[in-house]
Amino acid sequence: EAGRGPAGGSAPAGSAARPSGHSCTNPEISWALPNTSHVSHEDLTSQVGEVLLYYCYCEVKDPEKLCAWQKALCQHLHLTGKVRVASEGINGTVGGSKVATSLYIKAMLSQPLFRNILCQEDFKSSAGGSHCFPDLRVGVFKEIVPMGIDPKIVSYKETGIHLSPQEFHREVKQYLSQASQGQSDTILLDCRNFYESKIGRFQGCLAPDIRKFSYFPSYVDENLELFKDKRVLMYCTGGIRCERGSAYLRSKAVCREVYQLKGGIHKYLEEFPDGFYRGKLFVFDDRYAICSNEDIISVCRYCGVLWDQYKLCSSQHCRQLVLTCPGCCNKGLTACCPVCQEKELKVTSRISGQTLKEECECTRRRPRVPIENVSPRMLDTGK
Repeated sequence: EAGRGPAGGSAPAGSAARPSGHSCTNPEISWALPNTSHVSHEDLTSQVGEVLLYYCYCEVKDPEKLCAWQKALCQHLHLTGKVRVASEGINGTVGGSKVATSLYIKAMLSQPLFRNILCQEDFKSSAGGSHCFPDLRVGVFKEIVPMGIDPKIVSYKETGIHLSPQEFHREVKQYLSQASQGQSDTILLDCRNFYESKIGRFQGCLAPDIRKFSYFPSYVDENLELFKDKRVLMYCTGGIRCERGSAYLRSKAVCREVYQLKGGIHKYLEEFPDGFYRGKLFVFDDRYAICSNEDIISVCRYCGVLWDQYKLCSSQHCRQLVLTCPGCCNKGLTACCPVCQEKELKVTSRISGQTLKEECECTRRRPRVPIENVSPRMLDTGK
């Protein structure tokens, strides 16, 4: 069925073949940095700019060398953010002035390692700048997206079939129409974390209640029956989690076929800002979310009023995000749970010092891997 299309016919244009990955026989990493002599310091460091999100799967012979070049490039252009390098490729989200991000894209596209693999369309942009990140972090890792499975065991080369935003939109429309009549054999799967899908998601999706993407493989294992003989439409923020996530799901050989949204929600919203995705898009920087439509689908953790703007839990020991509206904030309700609220009061009465980050009540009470108790009827109606 690999060559079959989403609706069971021939595969749609541009997605008939499953990507097989990229192999570079002997790529040279160029140390060249872009010329900035024609650019003023103000233009290069302007606070008004953008945030770029991208990834590229390819064989990297010397991850350390690529890491060093990336660090030098970002520093040269005054970019902040996070870049993960591995033998399987690169994954980055960086912020800076529009002049700086433009030069960054040009440098990436001219890098011999990525030439003929990366293209302009692979960079997703949103309003922001260097101020969206506290610093620059570039490092070498085993995976460019932390799924916790050895890339040699589950490779990006075995990914699902990519659908363009237009193709994905048509598929979701058909799925919702069939589901409303109780006839769907499709699962629309959000492979992000619960706090991401809480503030924005596709209508009728199945959004796993998981805290980390590294729990996704266990989630699939524990819920295999759910996916048996189903067509799965997967999506995530920019597409990278679907690359490995779809490969893992396919490795279980239970689905009829697995498809994924090329470019993720980012690219879909560029084409369909008022489409089937409602609410905010969570991003992993100091903005927490970006907006494409006016819908608010989440509520304040304390009073239940519609609210979708995250804040960090006010308790110094905690790393959770909390949805608390201005009214509740004014009442001092700024922690993610009662335990953290209590600890916050104790901490503020003590002498300030280094506090150890630990899991709070919210995390301890949450099942690490939820087992879905979803009836076929519930799936069909998209609930």
